[in-house]
Amino acid sequence: MQHSVRRPVIRSAPPLRLLMNGLLLSGLFLSASSGVFAMNLLQAFEAAQQQDATILAARATARVGQERLPQAQAQLLPNISASLGHQRNQLNNLAPDLSGRQELTHYPSSNQTLTLRQPLYRPFLAAQYRQAVAQGDDASAVLAQEEQNLAVRVSGAYFEALLTREQLDLHMAQRTSYLAQLDMARKALTAGAGTRTDIDEAQTQLDMNTALTIEARQNVLYTLRQLELLVNQPAHPLARLDVEKLELLEPQPNNLDEWSMRAEKNSPQLRSLQAQVEIARQEVDKGRSAHLPTLDAVAQLSRSESENVNNLQSRYTNLSVGVQLTVPLFAGGYVNSSVRQALAAQDRAEQLLEAGRRALTLRVHKEFRGVTESIAKIYALEQALRSADQLVLSNQKSLSAGSRRVVDILNAQQQRMLVLRDLAQARYIYLLSRVRLLAQVGGADIDIITAINLLMVSLPLQDASNEANAVRPAAPP
Repeated sequence: MQHSVRRPVIRSAPPLRLLMNGLLLSGLFLSASSGVFAMNLLQAFEAAQQQDATILAARATARVGQERLPQAQAQLLPNISASLGHQRNQLNNLAPDLSGRQELTHYPSSNQTLTLRQPLYRPFLAAQYRQAVAQGDDASAVLAQEEQNLAVRVSGAYFEALLTREQLDLHMAQRTSYLAQLDMARKALTAGAGTRTDIDEAQTQLDMNTALTIEARQNVLYTLRQLELLVNQPAHPLARLDVEKLELLEPQPNNLDEWSMRAEKNSPQLRSLQAQVEIARQEVDKGRSAHLPTLDAVAQLSRSESENVNNLQSRYTNLSVGVQLTVPLFAGGYVNSSVRQALAAQDRAEQLLEAGRRALTLRVHKEFRGVTESIAKIYALEQALRSADQLVLSNQKSLSAGSRRVVDILNAQQQRMLVLRDLAQARYIYLLSRVRLLAQVGGADIDIITAINLLMVSLPLQDASNEANAVRPAAPP
């Protein structure tokens, strides 16, 4: 069945500068009208990018991993070292000289050495360099994945805070209706047209609403606190979702297989697992290289003075240039064991890559269906809301005609409230599923956050004192 959408279609996101200017003007207008700035989704995301401890730790971890490459590269470059020594010596000659005396001589000696060593053939260092490249790729991929997760975490926390606020508003509105119904039932009983049962039914619903409203207020405070921990600043008030601007868009492309292919190509998590496989392969090469010889070019310049006790005034300058070959012979089986260990680690990394690929395909399927099925659910709930509105109206008219009781109106209003709650939840699930789907392909960035932020609007705040008074139990008749 085809559904027609009357809401304006968002064709493409405008340039970021225009968006920021628009947000600034909106903020100035809100400040001038209410004196309070409302945080929107884009502001929350940008604040979390700068303040969230998890993303800051991920950036530091990425810097740690990226430093392994210059360290490995340094092992392949020439190594120059200098050695300087100065000694104060005491020579006791026990053999007498021609005159029959023994000599005790004090003399200084010194030596200076400058050594240059350039690796020519070291398979271990070459494998270590390739492994460092893979470790840098892994660190970058992990950081990219955390950035995708940040968009999902901020969006989820923001939408959850909005949902709990809407649920609180629904309970408050329902409470007003229950109070009106209770007053009507009391007046009807006084006039002789009602029953005590109608009053009891209305009072029961009102008391249940009081408990639910208190719980809803606690959920509002908790979800706001959860968002504030991400942005590290106060997050109240929040810009609300303007449902008139919400356009229910199918995923583009609207093909699950294409999204799965995009995920395998662009997923940061999959890139990280592939880099870990390469790291494990190079670890195998490092282990096997312990069987191979190494060859270095060595140049050394040394100068010494009075190092020969037979000639205390001697000075020597020596320059040597050559190569040094080292051949391992036997290590007690250590090398073979390390190779077997590295092969087992490589097999584990490959299996984790395959498991990650399968899990990624499942997540893409889930989020793709989350978007498409949320659209159908929202349409169904919108129709259910129209039916619930009609049911409330019909019961009110039937009550006036005497064919319905107060309890029938209360039940109809309760059913309408449940539909409103489910509809609000379905809208936020739809928006969050869009972000999560893009996160699977590495596309949950500032663009999608900006596009969703255009759907937000700053609404006047309800007085907190009125909310506190609204949830107090009603006075008994």
